[in-house]
Amino acid sequence: MLKRILVLDDNQDILDVIKEALLYEKFEVNITSNSEQFMGIVQSYSPDLVILDYKLNGPNGNDICRQIKAHHNFYDIPVIIFSAYIDNNIDLLACGCDAIIAKPFDLDELLDKVNALIVA
Repeated sequence: MLKRILVLDDNQDILDVIKEALLYEKFEVNITSNSEQFMGIVQSYSPDLVILDYKLNGPNGNDICRQIKAHHNFYDIPVIIFSAYIDNNIDLLACGCDAIIAKPFDLDELLDKVNALIVA
């Protein structure tokens, strides 16, 4: 059975690149730029892993990760946050994410982290 990955970013080019890379690796992929409706998308799609951009129009990746990890049905879904804003002033791990990837990112690093989190 294909593992399902849900990706949220407000940059369509990044969404397209990630989707193609994950499809090539035989994952089922759903992409969106809608951070306002994201929890509803999580509920309807039931992903095996979520990838979130940190800086979004609307709720940021930290806030959305906290919502996922606080939800009784979704708390065990691995979450990867990627961001161009990784520095000592922002503690991204505090939101409960399972991995962090710095932007610009390397596709091999992304695939390695995805596989480490969801491939049994």
